[in-house]
Amino acid sequence: MNIKKTIYIISTMVLGLLLSFLTHAGIEIWYINRLLAAGSAPKASSLVHNCFLPASLQIFLLLAGLVAGYFLGQTWWRIIYVEHRRKK
Repeated sequence: MNIKKTIYIISTMVLGLLLSFLTHAGIEIWYINRLLAAGSAPKASSLVHNCFLPASLQIFLLLAGLVAGYFLGQTWWRIIYVEHRRKK
């Protein structure tokens, strides 16, 4: 694999990671609001001190962002650099 493709794939993995953090924040805000509306106090997770989502969901979102970024990068690389399909 050449260096250009490696940087491209890593960049899309970082994009996937950033999008997973945004998704995590949205889910956590919804979860906290739901708990507060029900009259219970949210408890912090054991994985991260200031996070209220279960540890398994946190890890899943992190890995899903990285995996989705990898496959998105592979797909975009094929479309743009192999098949040369781009808007002009």
